[in-house]
Amino acid sequence: MIEIIIFVLGIAVLLYVLLGGADFGAGIVELATGKKGINTISKAIAPVWEANHIWLILAVVILFNGFPRVFTTLTIYLHIPLFIVLVGIVFRGTAFTFRYYDIQQDNTQKHYTRIFRISSLLTPFFLGITLGAIILGNIPANVNGTFYEVFISPWLNLFTFTTGIFVTLLFGWLASIYLIGEAHDDKSYQTFAKTARIFFVSLILSGLSVFLVAEIYGLHLFMKFSQSLLAIGCVTLATVVIPLLWINVNRRNVLQTRLLAGIQTACIIAGWFAVQFPVMIFISGGSDLTVWNSQAPERTISLLVDALIVGILIILPAFAYLFKVFKFDNKGDEATN
Repeated sequence: MIEIIIFVLGIAVLLYVLLGGADFGAGIVELATGKKGINTISKAIAPVWEANHIWLILAVVILFNGFPRVFTTLTIYLHIPLFIVLVGIVFRGTAFTFRYYDIQQDNTQKHYTRIFRISSLLTPFFLGITLGAIILGNIPANVNGTFYEVFISPWLNLFTFTTGIFVTLLFGWLASIYLIGEAHDDKSYQTFAKTARIFFVSLILSGLSVFLVAEIYGLHLFMKFSQSLLAIGCVTLATVVIPLLWINVNRRNVLQTRLLAGIQTACIIAGWFAVQFPVMIFISGGSDLTVWNSQAPERTISLLVDALIVGILIILPAFAYLFKVFKFDNKGDEATN
């Protein structure tokens, strides 16, 4: 039973990064390209951006019901970065809604755009900081300490900031790759292709810095990856995909490019899962929260599996239909016009 829940949790995280992450990345790309891509970006994410948060909601529901100790630890010790993430999600969605759907177009659109871009940048950054805190293991075993030691120190350090930068660049890279397929003229295409290349190089350098900074904190990620066959396989596959990805970018093969970007992202997440499992949160002192010591009672797990099966049977067809109506059908209409 628990294996099913972990699998669904992993898929939810992957889909949120691929879809919701790309939405946040659109705002990051706007910061990089300015007015050049604003119209394309707005039209690309407008129909579906709200729905992509369903995967984050699903992950939260799984943690709350299936792993209550993990959920409690996150919301207590990391409540500050998580609160900033929540505020960023709200402000970004609100700003984009008023910018895109407001009937009256005036100077206030500039303020909406500024809020949209800043919140699109801060939200993935603090998501990455939260991820870094989960990996690093500076979260205390109890609240016996100063406010700084308990609620600030676990996430305010160089390693978590490096992880935050990596996640931010990953979201920006995904968005720029997806936006290549939304460009309807050569100038826009070249803009997003150039942005994608810059983000990709920055992403590789940022990933290396995560491993190097981890060594400073005694977190031997190089060694952990080298000891996991799955992690080695993920790194190998992600590396092999690189030249194929850029060949398809140059040839303007939109579907293949997006698919290869998705494979690379899946490799990143699967590699992290490989070295993290079965630990869900590393705790200072070695009292880590694992899949086995933090799961809910068996009856709760059984009911959660039933709920997930029913929910997935509803969500996936509805989500596929949403994309068909607002993305794929519109592509055909635009090509016809």
